[in-house]
Amino acid sequence: MSLHKPTVFKGAATALITPFREGAIDYEALEGLIEGQIQAGVSALLVAGTTGESATLSFAEHGELVAFARDRIKGRVPLLAGCGSNCTSRAEELARIACRSGADALLAVTPYYNKTSDRGILLHFRSIAEASSRPVILYHVPSRTGFHMTMRHYRELAKHERIVGVKEASGDLSLLESLCSECGDVLDVYTGNDEQTVAAMRLGAMGVVSVCSNVVPRKMVELCRLCAEGEWKRAGQKLRKLQPLMTELFREVNPIPVKYLASLMGLCAPEYRLPLCPPAPETCKRLEGMLVLDD
Repeated sequence: MSLHKPTVFKGAATALITPFREGAIDYEALEGLIEGQIQAGVSALLVAGTTGESATLSFAEHGELVAFARDRIKGRVPLLAGCGSNCTSRAEELARIACRSGADALLAVTPYYNKTSDRGILLHFRSIAEASSRPVILYHVPSRTGFHMTMRHYRELAKHERIVGVKEASGDLSLLESLCSECGDVLDVYTGNDEQTVAAMRLGAMGVVSVCSNVVPRKMVELCRLCAEGEWKRAGQKLRKLQPLMTELFREVNPIPVKYLASLMGLCAPEYRLPLCPPAPETCKRLEGMLVLDD
């Protein structure tokens, strides 16, 4: 990597759930989540991402959430903050708030619903990067946004000094391989799909921004360690053991299942903000059978 494009993290970063109680952010539960994650050895924490129900947070809550996380993390791991929106000016303001509140890096998703054009996506991300005083990681998740990034987009955006990485959650390993091969010297690549962690790291990804690690952080940390050390057979075996859990965590839209499972573990209340709602009874039963020790 170039000197002006530092690596934000390597290994397993947790896309942290946002615990709520009676409609407000439950900071007591959040403190417990943060400490548990750090003690488990995660490489970084992401707040106000998709798994953190970011679209339901006000500007004030966004800043308070980032500042609280910063104060509790105390520099032990990098703090990433989501700043995604389909409105570029809103995304810029979220970026400024996150930077003022102490985020070490930002995660910016492609615009959703109104989507954009090839030129518009470049202008959108460049605008966010200009509004930020911290490194920016792009987030590509077309299953949620309807917009598909291409290598042309990545090659152009890699030229910006504050755009340092990509969270690739398209599921397209060919695209991820091309991204690592063509832009890996200027963009760090992470997978956003837990089940593709081993394949992505074998192709050159630095690690994973994980949903699963909300409930089994030690297992995800160990999985990434094995990959980083080239222990591909052992990593594959560990991933196979985790796959049933990963399947259940996406039986309904994320973060509904993972927050419910976290509540069963005593980590938070099973409270959501609409349009997210508690899981269906069948999903609850299946998750109740998935309780595992993170050892």
